[in-house]
Amino acid sequence: MAIVRSMHHRAPSHRSAAYWNLTGHEPPKLDGNWPATRKDWPCLGSMVGRARAPEAGSMPGAVCLPYTMADGGRANGQDGGFMGLADDPVVLRPASGTPYDGVSPTAGAVDLALPDGLSKQRLVSRRGLLRDLEGGAADGGAVKFREMGLNMLLDPAVRRAFDLESEPPALRDRYGRHICGQSVLLARKLSEAGVPLVTVYCAAGDLNGSKGAHWDTHANNFNRLKGQMLPPLDRASGALLDDLAGRGLLEQTLVVWLTEFGRTPKINGNRGRDHFPDCYTVALAGGGIAGGQLYGRSDAIGAKPAELGASPADLHATVFHALGIDPDFTVYDRENRPYPACDGQALPLFG
Repeated sequence: MAIVRSMHHRAPSHRSAAYWNLTGHEPPKLDGNWPATRKDWPCLGSMVGRARAPEAGSMPGAVCLPYTMADGGRANGQDGGFMGLADDPVVLRPASGTPYDGVSPTAGAVDLALPDGLSKQRLVSRRGLLRDLEGGAADGGAVKFREMGLNMLLDPAVRRAFDLESEPPALRDRYGRHICGQSVLLARKLSEAGVPLVTVYCAAGDLNGSKGAHWDTHANNFNRLKGQMLPPLDRASGALLDDLAGRGLLEQTLVVWLTEFGRTPKINGNRGRDHFPDCYTVALAGGGIAGGQLYGRSDAIGAKPAELGASPADLHATVFHALGIDPDFTVYDRENRPYPACDGQALPLFG
């Protein structure tokens, strides 16, 4: 793994900080919430999915597991934003795995069984009839997701990619029989099947006053990390790296551990730690990253970057570089106006 210890930005709230890290661009509002709209920047998954779309084939360009994150409403920066509905990640939840304790937005498990009385051939005929009736007049984003859903039902390779039951029970145990472990295992399967980027949120989907299983530890920080958050993440992370390496896939698969911001160096009166965007850590492995290295350094108490400060835009540029995406890659909004996808510089982490 490569550990980047000098990440920083200026957004102190969950929604704005998540937006900055997920999109690579400064949010329009640094503190507090604003409604998620189609004026927001697209998330990294949507941009990577667009850049790598031809390679995905019948698979989605991006997938989000096991649900989206929320804080006073769905958090910004988790969809295709101004690129439009057609570039939204597919949001789905594994059919099994003990859920986190907390409030989580609903997201459907994929059920690939055909309804009783509907044969595969009849479904193919219906698909053709619908295409003929629409004659190209249907909404492009809606058609894309419908076709993706039909591919999941009709394409054996796609069906296998979404089927956790096809994995050996011992491997599923190794990842952990919780929603974190099973989501990470499904992420490996989807990546192996050709999905360009998969995001796994390893926490309850909605922040709820520091009472649920998530990383917002304003109170009882140390017990919650030790008892709730770190064990499933640690187990799933170790299993993923070992699994990818054993399959010969680690060098071609980039794994990134990312957060919205750090937590205060000073412990508060509730034995917790508060929001802290001034200095935090991310980690990367695989995808050509040289392991066993530290990049950047904080000051003595972890309050400010002391050397080689890095931004969310730099992290995005690093991901683009690892995936072979041109640093000058351009995305377009629904009015066909061009925007540089990333304005950061790739970090020198590669072997």
